[in-house]
Amino acid sequence: MAVDPRQVVAGFLTLSMFVMLGNMIKHDHFSPGTELGLEATGAEFNTMKLEDNAEMSNIDTSGVENLMDTAEEVKPCWTKPSPNLNLSQKNMLTDTNTISAETQPSNGFVTFSLTMGPEYHISQITDAVVVARYLGATLVLPDIRGNELGNKRKFQDMYNMDKFVRSLDGIVEVIEELPDEVSAKKPAVIRVPNRVTESFITDTIQPIFQTNSYLRLAVVFSSVSLRPRETNNKDLDATACLAMFSGLELKHEYSEVARKMSDKLKEISRKSGGKVLAIDLRTDLLEKKGCKTTRGARRKGCYNADEDDIIPAENKGEFLKASNDDLARALDLEICSQSDVFIPAIAGLFYGHVTGKRIASGHTQILVPSQSSASTQASDFISTYISNKNHLAYKCYC
Repeated sequence: MAVDPRQVVAGFLTLSMFVMLGNMIKHDHFSPGTELGLEATGAEFNTMKLEDNAEMSNIDTSGVENLMDTAEEVKPCWTKPSPNLNLSQKNMLTDTNTISAETQPSNGFVTFSLTMGPEYHISQITDAVVVARYLGATLVLPDIRGNELGNKRKFQDMYNMDKFVRSLDGIVEVIEELPDEVSAKKPAVIRVPNRVTESFITDTIQPIFQTNSYLRLAVVFSSVSLRPRETNNKDLDATACLAMFSGLELKHEYSEVARKMSDKLKEISRKSGGKVLAIDLRTDLLEKKGCKTTRGARRKGCYNADEDDIIPAENKGEFLKASNDDLARALDLEICSQSDVFIPAIAGLFYGHVTGKRIASGHTQILVPSQSSASTQASDFISTYISNKNHLAYKCYC
């Protein structure tokens, strides 16, 4: 049975939130769908209106207008880690967290692949860099593997390789390919929990590395929370901040596409006196036929990728290929990070990493569905990542 996308919208946005948004913003342009127009969606946000007599008496919107118009000034709370060294052989850090600037030659190699989409790539990159940093190992640029068998591309086909390597200069040595004499050997494959801890590296990874200095990491996502946790190793904390927020970027021509799309949305929005709200509706959870009526006609408010006029025409062919799902999702992540306001559909890494990027840039305007149907405060719709400052990005930026 086809799922009506409007039922999904009704399920995750409460009526009070619709009323609040309608009262707060006029003529705004909502981003339609997971890929901001790259997939079908039945959400009729662009034509959504509230009746003049809509009940507003139970909703306090005070403070939300300021959220929509302001951006925080933030700066890094961390300093670039000292030149590369094998922390496990240097007895880690002193109580004052200072370390010798003496560098150590690489004593092994760490390899891995990027999988499951760009929001997972960010976490996978971060964990691999932290592990390589601790071990004093050389990090091999990962390949990127799609969901379909054989769908594989090089790191530099999607991401800015030069920027990534430069960001880790002196922190972790990065090479494009393994030396022939190493690639002929069999690596030790280790399943690594996302947001790998120092104790896991010490207890599990390091003993294997001492036996086999050629590791292949497989990051396991048992949790998708990006809330901060207490650690005692400021060097590895700084390494994680660097990898997560300063290392991984789309290659220039792709980031330009995202910028042009964001600029066009904002231009359209300014003409109507509104703001750009990016809503992650997760239309990948819906059947595409949900945009068809029982008679086969198109539902009002549904858009196919080839009907979207936001993506530059010269880039449509590349970005709309079925094999480029990761690339389309990466654009989505970038635009959701750059919009005036972001509204996530569900908890997860996409929500978490968009939030992290927005915190790092000072754009903390993130609204979420209220947990209570009887909500009367606008603050109930502000992401707790922001209101409680319980996102790990707040350990990196302040």
